[in-house]
Amino acid sequence: MEIRPLDGVRVLELGNYVAAPTAGRILGDFGAEVIKVERPKTGDELRNWRLYGGDTSMLYRTVNRNKKSITLDLRTEAGRRIVLELIERCDVLLENFRPGMLEKWGLGPEVLSAANPKLVITRISAYGQTGPLAQRPGFAAVAEAVGGLRELVGDPDRPPVRVGVSIGDSIAGIYAAFGTVMALFQRERVERVPLEQRIIDVALNESILSVMESLVPDYLAYGITRERVGGRMEGIAPSNAYPCADGTSIIIGGNGDAIFQRYMRVIDRPDLAADPELQDNAGRWQHRERLDAAIAEWTRRHTRDEALKVLEEAAIPCGPIYTAADLVADEQLKARNMIQPFRVDVGEPEPKEVGFTGIVPVIGGASLPIRSVGPDLGEHTREVLSGLLGMSDDEIEALEADR
Repeated sequence: MEIRPLDGVRVLELGNYVAAPTAGRILGDFGAEVIKVERPKTGDELRNWRLYGGDTSMLYRTVNRNKKSITLDLRTEAGRRIVLELIERCDVLLENFRPGMLEKWGLGPEVLSAANPKLVITRISAYGQTGPLAQRPGFAAVAEAVGGLRELVGDPDRPPVRVGVSIGDSIAGIYAAFGTVMALFQRERVERVPLEQRIIDVALNESILSVMESLVPDYLAYGITRERVGGRMEGIAPSNAYPCADGTSIIIGGNGDAIFQRYMRVIDRPDLAADPELQDNAGRWQHRERLDAAIAEWTRRHTRDEALKVLEEAAIPCGPIYTAADLVADEQLKARNMIQPFRVDVGEPEPKEVGFTGIVPVIGGASLPIRSVGPDLGEHTREVLSGLLGMSDDEIEALEADR
């Protein structure tokens, strides 16, 4: 039997959408029993996001894999009572409601801690649980803007754009998972951890800010305000996407000093390799337009595969720009079990085999197997309520009848 790092940890997830469910997914990936509480009848709204067939989206199946789904109405006294009973048997509570919502329901940290004095409470919100903006609602799109990311994405002559995934939610979810494991680790080493140290407070805007590298220090130290630079990275050259003869593009990162020398010789521009103004990154950034034009002139003479073969032989960092179809066919991902097949309902007469992305980070040379994709709504209600709380069939049926 495969042993996972978080085997034996039980998590109660009250999350919706992407952020808290991402944290729950990561914990579940590594062995935690994650019990996801959803609204009766409708469930997590993610079930309907990008829904192209069937009644449950692949987005939901992905973000909520390795979890159990139960339905409870937290607006009712019975629902809240059951949550508290479950809390007594859990190690972690995950939630991403607006600050104050749990308290409004009578499920604030003090109440939860009274039910379970060792409980780790991980809370994700737009701006955190404290501060003047704590009560303000906000999705990842807003957090990416106020965290500093949106201003840097896109071309300088156009308005800022968004990356193609909910990156703010995902980064916050990763921090929430890390914070949760950190608190669990502390709990093993300290006999009694105070409540305030068992509350993990993750803000979407701060999660984005934390990956903005030296954006703030550069401004305060040098008065530098970074700007959008399209496919480039501010202050780093040459590094960009370049068009090929077959209509595709490739990414080439030739910004290391030694790499740059090889790079220019590969594209038949030894004059650029020898240019004294291009011997360090600062100089190359100043001449980025000239460099990109020379590189694009070379790539346009080659197909994607031709260009990549030459560059790889010269040990120059490069790669194709993958579509979903490319990812599915990639041999490296296959070798590490990073696309795992499951038969799921897609709204057709028969279930279809669909590949889902594997578990990161890798332990033991390849992705751990996904135990299950995101569950059907309420699929485990009877199992959890009877197995953990000892509720009878009649009690569970009465609870369902009250909805």
